[in-house]
Amino acid sequence: MDHYNGTGATGGDSRTVNLNQRYNPGDMAWILASTALVWLMIPGVGFFYSGLARRKSALSLILLTIMSTAVVSFQASLSRYLISPLTSQKWFFWGYSLAFSHSAGLFIGDLANFGFKGVLGRVSVGSPFIPDALYAVYQLMFACITPALAIGAASERGRLLPCIVFIFVWSTLVYDVIACWTWNPSGWMFKMGSIDFAGGSPVHISSGSAALAYSLMLGKRHGHGTNELNFRPHNVTHVALGTALLWFGWFGFNGGSAGGANLRAVSACIVTNLAASTGAITWVLLDLNFEKKWTTVGFCSGAVAGLVAITPGSGFVPPWTAVIFGILGSAACNYATKIKYWLGIDDALDIFAIHGIGGLVGNIFGIFAADYIAALDGVTVIPGGWLNHHWIQLGYQLADSMACMAYSFVVTCIILFIMNLIPGLSLRVPIEGELAGIDDYEGGEFAYDYVENERDYRSRADLETSILDVKKADDGARAIDMSTLHIDKSIHSSHDEPPQ
Repeated sequence: MDHYNGTGATGGDSRTVNLNQRYNPGDMAWILASTALVWLMIPGVGFFYSGLARRKSALSLILLTIMSTAVVSFQASLSRYLISPLTSQKWFFWGYSLAFSHSAGLFIGDLANFGFKGVLGRVSVGSPFIPDALYAVYQLMFACITPALAIGAASERGRLLPCIVFIFVWSTLVYDVIACWTWNPSGWMFKMGSIDFAGGSPVHISSGSAALAYSLMLGKRHGHGTNELNFRPHNVTHVALGTALLWFGWFGFNGGSAGGANLRAVSACIVTNLAASTGAITWVLLDLNFEKKWTTVGFCSGAVAGLVAITPGSGFVPPWTAVIFGILGSAACNYATKIKYWLGIDDALDIFAIHGIGGLVGNIFGIFAADYIAALDGVTVIPGGWLNHHWIQLGYQLADSMACMAYSFVVTCIILFIMNLIPGLSLRVPIEGELAGIDDYEGGEFAYDYVENERDYRSRADLETSILDVKKADDGARAIDMSTLHIDKSIHSSHDEPPQ
């Protein structure tokens, strides 16, 4: 075969050119392994969310997180069968083209790689060490896990079909766009000089903001803020299992983002583990101070908070800074769990506090970026952050974070508002579904034996009585509101001034 010269959209003709000789097998093996590690994080999210929820809605959360993988990949498989009769392409994946096409614009990619056209042996836009095809499957895992993080906001009151439709639409209109801004060399944030190694904005800030918007649009769970809703994690073992899978997979999430098997990947793995460890200890100590208990949920929440915080800086910052990321990131996320009460939003699983605020803190701490850490892969050159006296970096990080948070929140609200107007896509289950549990009402299945589910209601008659009581209470509340309204009107009608 001829020597590889890298020309052509696909990197060359594989029948006459050995496309593999351009790439180091070790680099490709590490990214393939990292792809599998990131995939493993998706069921990890499912177990984590499932354990935090009540038992009657636990199974639906595992389903939705794993469903995210199928739905996002469905963008590929569905259109393969629509396009294949007309073209010779293998399969279709518009998300990769929108985010990582070589001819992308400042805000969104084009369809140059529509149907994976040309995605084979050409050097990827994300790393000079791996080809387009490998980078595409690695980034697919990021595109799958991001909506899985956000969809936990539907916990205990969201219908499943609208959740699935939302994942499909949101991953295209929000994730692909922010990924282009952040990681495509043509993206406006990349050109500006913001630093985000593995997804502070595209993954965590976007999913956290989307979860806050979803919680707002869904409304509060029945009984929220009263003694009627005794909300406690139903299975802390699931939370611990999910944390273990996430922690393990995060080595591929951050380490794989180095784009190859090099010292930068090693450094990313070091700071990842250190930030998770310090974050876990910090949250446990905060819980011990306030509640006088050593909590497993606190340990797990702190570990995830530390992992989230270190993500954007993991390939840029020195190892000693990971302690700062872990401690301050975990503490910020811990105190951010109060935000939902200030806003009056029922973010049942504290997704915005962990991912939205954790990603924000991690992005801002990009000021600790060091040029010599980035250069450990042998090719990356950056001006660095405050350690290199590059003071403007803080402005870049803030602009990046605020733009992504605002875009994700606003677009998510618009998507959900439109969906809720479409027949069959109303977002919320009726009150009887909420009281029975999403697992039973939407899926007809249970995470555990049916007897376990019956702990909430001793008999079906009790459930029906509870539904009637809730409806009567709601009717009574509305009647009181109406009578109060009439009284207010009569009072205001006797005054010349308009009501305040």
